[in-house]
Amino acid sequence: MVETTADSDLLDLRKGRPAAGQDPIKRAQIIEGARRVFIDKGFEAASMNDITREAGVSKGTIYVYFANKEELFEALIEEERGTIFKNMYEVLDHFDDLRKTLVKFGTVLSAKITSAKVIQAQRTVVGASDRIPELGARFYERGPKRGHDKVMIFLNEAVERGLLKIDDVDLAAYQFTELCLAGLFRQCIFSYRTKAPSQAEIEHVVRSGVNVFLKAYGTEKLAAEEQASLSA
Repeated sequence: MVETTADSDLLDLRKGRPAAGQDPIKRAQIIEGARRVFIDKGFEAASMNDITREAGVSKGTIYVYFANKEELFEALIEEERGTIFKNMYEVLDHFDDLRKTLVKFGTVLSAKITSAKVIQAQRTVVGASDRIPELGARFYERGPKRGHDKVMIFLNEAVERGLLKIDDVDLAAYQFTELCLAGLFRQCIFSYRTKAPSQAEIEHVVRSGVNVFLKAYGTEKLAAEEQASLSA
């Protein structure tokens, strides 16, 4: 009797081995090899042959897990995003002091966005997006856009509490994140800076950005609450 793929997968499971394409260790091995190749050569120059050599697996094994280089690259980006940005937006779930919350979130955001690993990933995505624009669009939708939506939810809550007065919350959310990255992101992405900004630099930029943001959108109620807090 001819053994089918399904039969083979079932036998693997009975023997305690993951079915084809289901071994997390092998998948991680492939992604780690791909990470090194993409960092070294960039998306365009990287080939599946390069990745097989770096990962130490056969090309057939790679294709069991990933249909092509684009799918492998997206899996790598998703894994990186999950690791780097995990729990970052939880800061916005605790609405105690508006200014302190914005400073805390902005500091974490700026530190992560200007880190060497994230800068390298963004450069690679931008380079790949010229040839595969849908890849760049998916990257934006799954990452920056989701984060932007979370900032909007937070700002809307502040508006409902009477602490902020904003006519265009969508625009204000973009303005806030730009203020927290003022000067730093461009210097990093264009390699004007060879090292990530220090914590002190980031905190200085973020505190200044939050001051500007609250001067533009803060209400009298917010001013009164902050004054009362200082007097307490």
